[in-house]
Amino acid sequence: MKKDNNRNQDSRKRSKSGSSKEGKRDFSSARNDKKTSFEGRGKTESSYKGRSTKDESKGKRWSTEKPAYSGKTKPTEKKEFSLEGHPKKKYTPKTSDQKPAGSYGKPSYRKNEDNKASEKSGEFKTVYKGRGKDERPVFETVKRAEAEGRSAKKKFSRVVPADAPAEPRPNYNFEVIEKKLNKSPNKNEAIRLNKYISNSGICSRREADNLIQNGEIKVNGQVIMEMGYKVQLSDVVTFKGKNINPEKPVYVLLNKPKDFITTTDDPMERKTVMQLVANACKERIFPVGRLDRNTTGLLLFTNDGELAAKLSHPSNQIKKIYQVTLDKPLTRVDEEVILEGFDLEDGPVKVNDMQVLSKDRTILGLEIHIGRNRIVRRIFAHFGYEVEGLDRVMYAGLDKKDLTRGNYRFLTEKEVINLKYFK
Repeated sequence: MKKDNNRNQDSRKRSKSGSSKEGKRDFSSARNDKKTSFEGRGKTESSYKGRSTKDESKGKRWSTEKPAYSGKTKPTEKKEFSLEGHPKKKYTPKTSDQKPAGSYGKPSYRKNEDNKASEKSGEFKTVYKGRGKDERPVFETVKRAEAEGRSAKKKFSRVVPADAPAEPRPNYNFEVIEKKLNKSPNKNEAIRLNKYISNSGICSRREADNLIQNGEIKVNGQVIMEMGYKVQLSDVVTFKGKNINPEKPVYVLLNKPKDFITTTDDPMERKTVMQLVANACKERIFPVGRLDRNTTGLLLFTNDGELAAKLSHPSNQIKKIYQVTLDKPLTRVDEEVILEGFDLEDGPVKVNDMQVLSKDRTILGLEIHIGRNRIVRRIFAHFGYEVEGLDRVMYAGLDKKDLTRGNYRFLTEKEVINLKYFK
């Protein structure tokens, strides 16, 4: 047994030594023949060609020749696209419920067209839902039956007019001050007929033009249908057989409460400021300027068109002071920007003055002369604040001292003279 094992080991050693010798012999022959090359790189990369016979330790010879095709691997062949063997898909149009690709929840034009079509058919109705934090109106499309049901449930409570002030209505006499200022009116001066009618309290100037066109106005017994016709104070103007005369001026100051709209008439039958001053006078008065539904404070009523135009014109820069309540504290950076002035989408904004009134910096006093729509709320909405309370405490030098919310009073003669001739 020992002899057999020794023989097997000797045979294994001979086979290993023979294979190594053959390997060395092949490598040396390949080196001498200079035919061995590395052909595994691409078209543009260089291939290693072995060492040179002169100096094997230093030099390496590289070649950029294209390797020959050995036949082992097949070159890639481009196949033409064919629809043979594939079933044809039928085109199915998308319904209105499916969202188009890439919409990501945005409303599509198809959906808007469907809403418009449904509104025209009378199935849906667009309802005003109020204003957002950016002070822009928000609308919602709901079913017409639901909208009518909500409106039917709303019961607008009857508004009781405010009590008459304790002080009687003053009789204004401006002749003395007009003589001092050389502004006394000329009795022989002619005025337009529509202005004469509107000053009498019957209607507005536009409505007076319609009365003139319809031939319902007579001047000195003759029907006048000419637009722009001028009359004198001594002329006799009649409407429906009754003489009309320019009314005496009236000036009423109201401390407006919340939930009242500043308009002379509302088709939706909401509460208006005219209902609060219904018992103030028999003359036809109208509000000067506007206050939002949820804004409280001073609001002036008069039948003096010249004074109303003066107070409403932006060139006169009538100052107004508001008390503003914000939903969060005002930062000092925003306070500096507001005082320096900034731009909104409808033009630059310049604030006269602003003071912080509370320790938590949520209650402010703002003095401004700009009369643009919802300007105070839009100022703070521009900086990310929401106005929770807004109260106008001063208007054109008039304050609400001793005037409780929802009540009114007549302006004194001194206050009217200050507004008409000195403001």
